[in-house]
Amino acid sequence: MKVMISASEAMEKGVWKEIIRLFGRDEDEEFWPQEEFILSEEQALRLNLIKK
Repeated sequence: MKVMISASEAMEKGVWKEIIRLFGRDEDEEFWPQEEFILSEEQALRLNLIKK
């Protein structure tokens, strides 16, 4: 299973710093609020975005 999360959703859920770290992005980069990131089920579980 893949889980998609937008930059704005990640910020709202408090996982933004983890998302940019997972994707090797720079915190100072510009991001569109609608920019989407695709997480594996394992990554989403680790970030507590889904429950098993």
